[in-house]
Amino acid sequence: MGVAMPHRMFRSRSSWLRVLRLYDITTRLTAAAAAGDEQLSLLDARVHARSRFRSVGDPGRFALYSVHNGESAPLLALAAPAAESEGEHTLVAVREFRRVPLAASSLALTIFTARPGRAVQVVATIAHFVERAVDLYQPGYLLLAHSLEEPRTCLLLMAVHDSAALGAAATAAFSLDALLPELAPLLAGAPETYEYFPEPAAEPVAGAVSPYAV
Repeated sequence: MGVAMPHRMFRSRSSWLRVLRLYDITTRLTAAAAAGDEQLSLLDARVHARSRFRSVGDPGRFALYSVHNGESAPLLALAAPAAESEGEHTLVAVREFRRVPLAASSLALTIFTARPGRAVQVVATIAHFVERAVDLYQPGYLLLAHSLEEPRTCLLLMAVHDSAALGAAATAAFSLDALLPELAPLLAGAPETYEYFPEPAAEPVAGAVSPYAV
């Protein structure tokens, strides 16, 4: 009598764990140590995707977004001594849109901090913006998520192919200018804007954004 072989199980995207690490580099020594830790962690098989961002307003401030295999403990993106870490956030996705394969020339991250008691309103307002943007023009990638540890913190990650957006005359769909007046009374401070700043080992052969960025 033959024995039935077990069926292969396919797991949904929900098994992935999203992590956001905010940190500051204040000296050349911490910069070198952080770069070494980043290169080492790129070799870890549990890291499904990762993107590094640099603050537009503060060149020494960085954000590292990564997606890990949720079945095992996430690999810390940076070792504690490497940089002055502000905190690590486990992210809960609220809205997500993805085109496969990813084709993007611009990738930006914006972090919002809501006033006490206003977190739900902030997320709902940004979610409405996301839905309008997707209706006007399908981006390469778009994610709205909030922090599990700090519910008042949420982020918007957008990947756009600039030439396609210009051709469709839809760049306004991804501008936050019209959103900020509505959000301002709900926020504890101005949103933090970060631009994609790839690690040397993650730079793509062709295109401006690594296919493993998100």
